[in-house]
Formats: sequence, C-alpha cells, structure tokens
Amino acid sequence: MSKVTESIEEALACVESGHTVLVGGFGLVGAPLSLIEGLTKKDVKNLTIVSNNLGESGKGLGILLNQNKIKKGVGSYFTSNRDIGDKYQKGEIELELLPQGTLAESLRAGGAGLGGYYTTTAVGTDLAIGKEEREIDGVTYIFEKAIRADVALIRAHKADTLGNLVYYKTARNFNPLMATAAKKVIVEVDEIVEPGELNPEEIITPFLYVDMIIEAKQVLTKEGVANK
Repeated sequence: MSKVTESIEEALACVESGHTVLVGGFGLVGAPLSLIEGLTKKDVKNLTIVSNNLGESGKGLGILLNQNKIKKGVGSYFTSNRDIGDKYQKGEIELELLPQGTLAESLRAGGAGLGGYYTTTAVGTDLAIGKEEREIDGVTYIFEKAIRADVALIRAHKADTLGNLVYYKTARNFNPLMATAAKKVIVEVDEIVEPGELNPEEIITPFLYVDMIIEAKQVLTKEGVANK
C-alpha cells in the first residue's frame, strides 16, 4: 500500500503540542527542510526537538526556534546558531547537550528497545552530573538513557511507495537511526519510485519503519535553501 502523500499538512497531522520530535540532519545537510517549513506553519508549541543542532539562524529548525515553539533542545552542536545561546541565556529554552556518539547510540538503543546503556564518554565532566555511575572491571561508566520520540521527521534520497529508503552520502547522518526510534516516521525524499526499482543492496531503512512519504519541496544548494 502506498504511503505517499502530496500534502505536508497531512504528513504533519500527527505532530501535536508537547511532542518529542526527532529531526534528522547535520547542520542543514540531510535535514527534512520541507517538513520543518511545514511545522513552522502548524499551530504547535512546547516541542522537545532531538537533533544534532537546531538549524542555523533563520534557517531550518532555526525558524522554529525563533517562533518560540521549541521548549527543549537535545543535541550535540548548538553553537552554529547564535540565536540558541541568546534564548538560553534568557531562560526561553532548555538544552540538553550530548556528545555526538552518545546521541547516536542513544537513538540506536531506543530503536533496539533498550532502556539505556553504560558508557565512559563524559565521565568526570559536567555532562555526567546527576547520572548514575557504575564501575565495571575497574572502569567507571555513566548510564545514558535511550531516546525514543513521538514523531521522527527525516530526509532520504529515494523511497519506493512502500517506504523503503536509500540515502545519499553524508546526508544519511542521523536519519536511519531516527527512523527506528519514533512511534511515527515521516520522510521527505528527492525521488519516489515504484517497488522493485531500488537496488535491495542499497536500502538502509526498510519500509516497516516508515509511516508516510512526501516529495521534498525544498533543496539545499551552494547558495542556501531553495524551492524545488
């Protein structure tokens, strides 16, 4: 059965105020820019956004940030958007900083049905404050909870109408992990093809994880974000 829709409003119908939303991308690369733009037009608030970073100033998730729709950001690299620091200093947003590998592993653990895992990363730093410590074979670890969310918004290169996904080079980044760690997975893609047209060896995310597909309306160019 086809999971394709032409309506961004329909694709985002499952996103509600207070939801935790996974958003793919590294900077703007591999970010679901069309879905993010759709979210900026939707009447939602108090969102927790889990993403490597919260876009750039006035771009991607940066627009959602400036609309004050984000209550909390969970990610690894917030300094690329100076607006985040300003809002944090004013007490307008909560931030949870995770090392990049920890963010990836927490998403993987969420997708695998685990409650969390022990890691040496961040032991002895401020990032370990308030977290459980445990010594295993003479080594100190801290416990990191798995990450799961209500909705994942991700970007892929191609999809068939069933929802099998192929990614493009580094634009893959966190997207496949996020596809496994949310109750609803919405994906935007550059191209939609019929079942059987994708090389099975290139499929990274199987169709079972995907709930809805939409063709991208925006693309990232050397000049910035542009309409397709």
